[in-house]
Amino acid sequence: MSEPTTIVNLQAAINSGSKSCTIIVDHYLKEIASQAHLNTFLEVFEAGAKIQAVEVDKKMKNGTSGKLAGCVIAIKDNICYKGHHVSASSKILEGFKSLYSSTVVEHLLEEDAIIIGRLNCDEFAMGSSNENSAYGNVPNPVNNAHVPGGSSGGAATAVKAGLCHAALGTDTGGSIRQPSSLCDVVGFKPTYGRVSRHGIIAYASSFDQVGPITTSVEDTALIMEVIAGKDSWDSTVSSLEVPCYSELLQTAGPRKIGYLTDCLESKGLDEEIKQGLLSQVERLRAAGHVVEPVDFPYLDYLVPAYYVLTTAEASSNLARYDGIHYGYRSEHGDSLGATYKASRTEGFGTEVKRRIMLGTFVLSSGYYDAYYTKAQKVRRVIQDETSKILNQYEFILLPTTPTTAPVIGENIDDPIAMYLEDIFTVQANLAGLPAISLPLGKHSNGLPFGIQLIGNKFEEAALLSFSNEMCQNQGALLSVV
Repeated sequence: MSEPTTIVNLQAAINSGSKSCTIIVDHYLKEIASQAHLNTFLEVFEAGAKIQAVEVDKKMKNGTSGKLAGCVIAIKDNICYKGHHVSASSKILEGFKSLYSSTVVEHLLEEDAIIIGRLNCDEFAMGSSNENSAYGNVPNPVNNAHVPGGSSGGAATAVKAGLCHAALGTDTGGSIRQPSSLCDVVGFKPTYGRVSRHGIIAYASSFDQVGPITTSVEDTALIMEVIAGKDSWDSTVSSLEVPCYSELLQTAGPRKIGYLTDCLESKGLDEEIKQGLLSQVERLRAAGHVVEPVDFPYLDYLVPAYYVLTTAEASSNLARYDGIHYGYRSEHGDSLGATYKASRTEGFGTEVKRRIMLGTFVLSSGYYDAYYTKAQKVRRVIQDETSKILNQYEFILLPTTPTTAPVIGENIDDPIAMYLEDIFTVQANLAGLPAISLPLGKHSNGLPFGIQLIGNKFEEAALLSFSNEMCQNQGALLSVV
């Protein structure tokens, strides 16, 4: 059970009789138990996964199985699955069971994926280190003294540690790509509107997107073609036809790529990560691609605009958690208003309260134009300027993270330092563009770091194809079962 594999190869092994879904699920259950110190799973769906495994084995024998048969997937704890707990890793949703499944979960089940559990994350997806969970932090699987990144830190850790074949995370400002970079896996954020957000606990509705975390671009492509597509439950989803990404991974000749010089000149960028990206530039040129430096003088505006807008949306989205309808209710309220106040004070963690208060402030009558309106104007400039670059180049190349994974506790009391971990990832979210983090190499400190590509809107097929070529050329890791 330790040889490199992809979903397609795994299915071939099952069809040959050398493996079965039941054996694979049992393997992962044992790994989850043996690596419980990682605190990755908030809940393991052991009984349900075993039942699913038996059913999928039967389907594979009679030739009626779906595209993801045999693939064991875990989901971030802000993705709803009917009849299962979901908490967004927050005390405020303590004991809540979802009454319906998210569209992405329904798509997974329709194609016979086996869902093995829900994964720890930063509370309400607010964080870059997975230290903001109400259920404890997750250590980096490469070095347990360091953070795995966030907010999908549990998802990236589970995939890297071999606790599942793949995971679904959400990406609001880098929450799939950043932990993927720090944990040495592949993390993909689709174009905004490519994947339904129905059944996803919202953080910032105009930014959030669901995407896969895997250990191969091939698996990413296959999962994407399953979860993407129009959905009557989500009016923001595009009705554009979803290509068969997994069949479009062939090399398509020389590409034209722009790399952002402003990112490489950023004071916070680690020197070894900078040199790693420049080495990749030379490798791409040697392979026949056109790779040119591009100016983007708006780097310093990305993080401020992002946090003004996302906290404003969070302030609105999280108003529904009041301690009355469901979830945590304080025992210290002697009136309706006092119950609201006490429940939200006790139920939300420090970072979530910080962002709710900041969002409420920027939406207040005296400051709305000064902050929120101005941030929306900045967002438009960023979208337009990024589009100009992508009118000249097929992809934008930049680092995923400015550093390797910080030590646990290093930035927890410094919100600014934590927010700056997103400096290279928020551009894609502000512009609504697809982006991917690919494993690039190891730092001299032994920790991994990734490289990031941003593509044109709804051009996931081209982005995945080129990413696959890059990984094959540098011998990127394939998934291990």
